Amino acid sequence: MSEEFFSDTPYGELGLIVLKSCCQLGKEVDEFLKEQYGIKDPDFTFITDISEVRFSNGEGKVTINETVRGKDIYILADIGNYGLTYKMYGMETRIGPDEHFADIKRVISAINGKARRINVIMPLMYSSRQHRRKARESLDNAMALHELEHMGVHGIYTFDVHDPNVQNAIPLLTFENIYPTAEIVKNFVENENITQDELEKKDMIIISPDTGAMARAVYYSNVLKQDIGIFYKRRDYSKIVDGKNPIVEHKYIGKDVTDKDILIVDDMIASGESVLDICSQLKEQGAKRVYAAVSFSLFTEGPAKFDEFYEKGLLDAVYSTNLTYVPEEVKNRPWFKQVNMSKLLATFIHHINLDISLSGLLDKTRGIKRIVKK
Repeated sequence: MSEEFFSDTPYGELGLIVLKSCCQLGKEVDEFLKEQYGIKDPDFTFITDISEVRFSNGEGKVTINETVRGKDIYILADIGNYGLTYKMYGMETRIGPDEHFADIKRVISAINGKARRINVIMPLMYSSRQHRRKARESLDNAMALHELEHMGVHGIYTFDVHDPNVQNAIPLLTFENIYPTAEIVKNFVENENITQDELEKKDMIIISPDTGAMARAVYYSNVLKQDIGIFYKRRDYSKIVDGKNPIVEHKYIGKDVTDKDILIVDDMIASGESVLDICSQLKEQGAKRVYAAVSFSLFTEGPAKFDEFYEKGLLDAVYSTNLTYVPEEVKNRPWFKQVNMSKLLATFIHHINLDISLSGLLDKTRGIKRIVKK
């Protein structure tokens, strides 16, 4: 069946290789792909059977248990999944980003050149915050991209990368940076029952937490037709704490926030220190409701602080995607709203496999305007 079904596909039969780090997202993508290809067989799956092994000394191995010869392969991996563990020297050890990235390379090695094409999908880009060099320091992201290029990868696909300029490291390789903006806006507008009249009254202000996120805030501001503000983040560059310069002061620049709804937009929440400090300041200045919308929520120091801010009325909700691991305990929090990106990711894979232009999917402005009008 599969050879006949995919006989007209430019790049051959589609195959998903879903690493353990991306298991749930991969299953959902598989179901949406079956819908898009019109496959009714409940036993059919695009997911290739593989085995991932961790040895007790920390080494790993990937084995592919079925043929991938001539297939158009898509490797799905979540390098931010800190929920996976294994026994190393008898101690429970969490799998970190470096090990997740090594597993991607192990898969490519196991394929051994038999696939027609290999694409890597890393929703959260590996080492995206170590993307540029300011001193004598490592340039991890560029090195990782070079490795994938040298291993014969055809394309790399990611979401809302910390700095889109990282693609300059691999100018001859396909690199697509996908924004989840429309899906986040859709969920936000529907869940909060925000009407067209409210938007026309300009009762909302879009806030950028720092200068680095300003372009994203401008985009949200333009499509929602709302005012914009920014927080200037002053750091103490004389010292480094936990690998970064500590924040000394957040200073707001923009329109008066009194009785206004606030939407703070950024690419990710790590510890949440910046966002929560901004929430406090905005509430002190008279803001009504305060929301945060991010592509990735890491919660590197746990959700307790967010619970506290929610209970005190300083934060109303955090909107984030399912593109990276979020613990079940966080998903069940009343302030956390998860935006499902599985269908969009499946649509991208479907288009790439059939060699259909991605321009319409990459341009989200029209879709957002349609959502807002509704």
